[in-house]
Amino acid sequence: MTIKKGLRSLAENTPNFSNQSVENAINDIKAVDKDDGHQFILSQFLLDEAIRDNTVLTTSQKNDVLDTLYNAQPHLQIGRYLNDVIRHTNTIIDGSIIPLDDAANPTPSTFLEILQNVQTIQGLVPDLLGISAAEQKRSVNDHLGILNGIFLSTTDSTAPVFTRLKEIMQLIDTNSRTTSALNTAVTNAAVANLNLRTFINGVVADSTDFQTTLDNRVNSVVTMFSTLNTRISEIPGDPTVDLASIREEVNVQVALENSNLSGIIDYIDTLTSNISFSTLAEDVEMRELMTKVAGDPNWQSYFREYEQNQNNLNPIYTTESDLDKDSIIEEVLSARGLPDVTDSTNFQAVVNKARRDSRIDTANFDRLSAEEQIIKSCEQLGITTANRTISSLSNSLLKNLNKHDRDTIAKELDLNQSSETHS
Repeated sequence: MTIKKGLRSLAENTPNFSNQSVENAINDIKAVDKDDGHQFILSQFLLDEAIRDNTVLTTSQKNDVLDTLYNAQPHLQIGRYLNDVIRHTNTIIDGSIIPLDDAANPTPSTFLEILQNVQTIQGLVPDLLGISAAEQKRSVNDHLGILNGIFLSTTDSTAPVFTRLKEIMQLIDTNSRTTSALNTAVTNAAVANLNLRTFINGVVADSTDFQTTLDNRVNSVVTMFSTLNTRISEIPGDPTVDLASIREEVNVQVALENSNLSGIIDYIDTLTSNISFSTLAEDVEMRELMTKVAGDPNWQSYFREYEQNQNNLNPIYTTESDLDKDSIIEEVLSARGLPDVTDSTNFQAVVNKARRDSRIDTANFDRLSAEEQIIKSCEQLGITTANRTISSLSNSLLKNLNKHDRDTIAKELDLNQSSETHS
């Protein structure tokens, strides 16, 4: 039921969805760089933007520069991968993360459609796969975690990713102010970025061949960041280790969200189609058809075994845990009036129960006395009869018969659970 309070205010205003909270968190990290010569990440943000915004460099040249810089010391390319985070979340807000397809997706997607699709998956995955969406790497945070603040909070005692990154930047800044070798390395790295950015911004369309100069500027940045990496690693605790871990966490999350969202329409189509196919099993003729046309053996088994599994279903056997099994068995035994014989000295009652047991061949039993039928039944069930009294045999037989009743119900319970279990 929709809550009406506040609903009118929603209708009269626009939500103005944005990734501003993500940008604010990144700006907070960027702000550690006061541009006073003791940090380097501000120069990375500016260089990354200059490369991407340049209209003279070819796409191939841009990619070569970006790849060369990133591959040299990727964990130090903080401005680069944080800019990637901003760009990534922007594509979610504007819907462009969903690729256009003339057939399947001819019109641009919207943020609302993305939200609705993610919500749909939260129900489809448990229904079809029998596991939570999170176990399938399809939870809300597996699609929209960055926008949802996954880098700003944790569920345990560890510090959030962005908090750790900011603290390391502050640590580098503090040490740079007291350690000359680190200060020099930071300054040289920032200057190398500035020189490359200045060159790129100065390139014009009618420039003569500038590739050599471009390569030299790029190589200078690579060299300076190699030295910077060495100097940062000399800080007690070696922050480069955690920087590499942070970069990995960020990139893995971006890649997961990109993969999940870019293919979300096809994923939902597959799930809904499979659910629709499964409903065909309710029709006998369709079941037979599906076993013939389905090429996958798992599909064939589902339709071939559908009726048997359906017959195994019994609501009374539905249980949440193995701890409930014994109580359910006792309940079913009682409902069926079992054990229906408890006195092993009542030979005729024991015999009558034995004759109803499917394991015992009762051919010619009518010619035998009750005592002889007990002996024959014991022999068929593998109960030792040598040197035993009829009372002892009747007692063993009755225990066996009553146990079989219990085992039968336990098997029915297991079959019911098997039919209800996704596989």
